[in-house]
Amino acid sequence: MSTARLARSTTDVDESDGNAGFLRAARDGNLEDVVQFLRGGIDINTSNPNGLNALHLATKEGHIKVVTELLRRGANVEAATKKGNTSLHIASLAGHEEIVKKLVDSGAQVNLQAQAGFTPLYMASQEGHADVVKYLLANGSNQGLSTEDGFTPLAVALQQCHDKVVTVLLEHDAKGKLKLPALHIAAKKDDVKSAALLLQNEQNSVELQTKSGFTPLHIASHYGNINVANLLIQRSADVNFRAKNNITPLHVGSRWGKLNMVKLLIDSNANIDEKTRDGLTPLHCAARSGHETIVDTLLERGASHSAKTKNGLTPLHMAAQGDHEDCARLLLYHKASLNEVTVDYLTPLHVAAHCGNVKTAKLLLDRKCEPNARALNGFTPLHIACK
Repeated sequence: MSTARLARSTTDVDESDGNAGFLRAARDGNLEDVVQFLRGGIDINTSNPNGLNALHLATKEGHIKVVTELLRRGANVEAATKKGNTSLHIASLAGHEEIVKKLVDSGAQVNLQAQAGFTPLYMASQEGHADVVKYLLANGSNQGLSTEDGFTPLAVALQQCHDKVVTVLLEHDAKGKLKLPALHIAAKKDDVKSAALLLQNEQNSVELQTKSGFTPLHIASHYGNINVANLLIQRSADVNFRAKNNITPLHVGSRWGKLNMVKLLIDSNANIDEKTRDGLTPLHCAARSGHETIVDTLLERGASHSAKTKNGLTPLHMAAQGDHEDCARLLLYHKASLNEVTVDYLTPLHVAAHCGNVKTAKLLLDRKCEPNARALNGFTPLHIACK
């Protein structure tokens, strides 16, 4: 329902009606006349044939002084028109924020659904009244309520291209869970429609960052949301963007086992051997987390199995640390060194022994690793296992 449609449903006051003068005074914002009528004993809740009363009419026209006086004198804040619209529906549709606040303070129900299922929040969202939307959400409005046609406030805001309202709705939906900008939330939800609309606003750059430096593409990579990732890449998102600690989207996708995302990023020219501040490559991340399919894909696409972190750890050390036998087997198939050492001269077998990881230790021994290799402190894997 649009403001125009509501206006059409608000017919002129019937001049033959004995209460017409009172309703006309309210509609015109004539506070003095409204008070005179009330002192004369007129029913404050009297309405016209469409069910519009003085509070509805004053609300629609934005006459806050009349609204305040009517509420003070006991006007029914929940009175509805024949279409089920309360004063709060009408104020929300018109974008009269101060009147919305007055009505809510006076006990108006924020989630009341009118004919066809319209809520005040839906009406404000449809007309692009972002401040009203924000206020209603802060006061308990449920954006999950939909119309009889299945439209939610977010859906209608998207349809009407109200990007500010979309931002408010998305950010409120994540409140208390994860504080992110709206574009990041759209990436988290794989909501391509919202993301596309938000990107029409120049303030919503594809490189917009969280406090940790994560872009929307980092977030999409975390959740494996291919659809929105494709959109971001099409809009020139930097697939090698470094967040805090030099983490790229490929590190994130590899860490969380998102195979399709990893393939997409590599196909989009992500640097397969990019290193974090500590020297971790995506292959390190996948091996440490035990994501066999990611390890396989990275190796097949040319990732270095011999890359080392600042401490000298290779991906095989990482697989040994997590006892990820299948990842270790893949690395060995691709000729990873059995006896590569860290800065402390620890081999993968040392690491497996330290962590008590029998499966990987057995694999390494079966492949003829050096069982008596000594670390910088002189310890062999057996020393470490006995500690």
